[in-house]
Amino acid sequence: MSVQPQRPEIALIGAPLDLGAGRRGVDMGPSAIRYAELEQHLERTLGIRTVDLGNIQAPVAESTEAGDERARFLPQILALCDEVAQLVVTAVHAGQMPLVLGGDHSVALGSLVGMASVRRPGGVLWIDAHADLNTPESSPSGNVHGMVLAAALRLAGDAFARPGWTLPAVEAGHISLFGVRSLDDGERELLKRLDARVFTMADIDRIGVESCMREAIAHATGAGFFHVSLDLDVVDPETAPGVGTPVRGGLSYREAHLAMEVVAELAQPDSFDVVEVNPVLDRENATGKLAVELIASALGARIL
Repeated sequence: MSVQPQRPEIALIGAPLDLGAGRRGVDMGPSAIRYAELEQHLERTLGIRTVDLGNIQAPVAESTEAGDERARFLPQILALCDEVAQLVVTAVHAGQMPLVLGGDHSVALGSLVGMASVRRPGGVLWIDAHADLNTPESSPSGNVHGMVLAAALRLAGDAFARPGWTLPAVEAGHISLFGVRSLDDGERELLKRLDARVFTMADIDRIGVESCMREAIAHATGAGFFHVSLDLDVVDPETAPGVGTPVRGGLSYREAHLAMEVVAELAQPDSFDVVEVNPVLDRENATGKLAVELIASALGARIL
């Protein structure tokens, strides 16, 4: 690997939450990514220094009331996201890039709210097999991790608002979805009304990873900040078996790396999430290791 120009110091924020998902285990994702030597890998390959802010204390499903079945555990999820947002703000004020380690994808709401409170609403590159644009009314499951992007757009209802939060945290004209291959009916309807760029796996197959990612980044940048949210289920489960909601037909190992390399080439992220690593379903922490590699590629690691 070659070393690219010096990058800002990174603040690691662990958000071991699984209340937003329908399957247990992603609460161990931050530990799996750390165990795969994220800090050492970034230092060795890129010379990037990290400051680990530790894990936010997350509630456990067995001792928590689910509440409204249309948006299960929502108050507890929002409370944790508020803590994520506060740490994101602290990191930005310290000149660091926040890197939030999930946990289910609900935690991205905290990242986006935190960034918006400092920089005004921004743009997001959502790299995911799913759009996460459901609302409590449209969701077939009631799982909040499938509503998080709608919530960041302030389209999921008043129940997702909290005092002091900047919502919408994302500008509707600066959203790009990349790697999508599983949409619910309500999400399809909402996408018809949004000025979002959507690159499905069919688009990527036809046009190619690099061209699609270049267009996605161009659309997502130019707002108050540029956020990358990487759900490991965007990668095919043959390569990334340890994810919260696996869907066949995803990116290959090299396609995933190329996508991240284009991110590093075109636009340095202001903030980053890596979510939905589930060690319970993994093989020898293969998905945790892949997460570390993809983070490095997004920050500038190269073969030459």
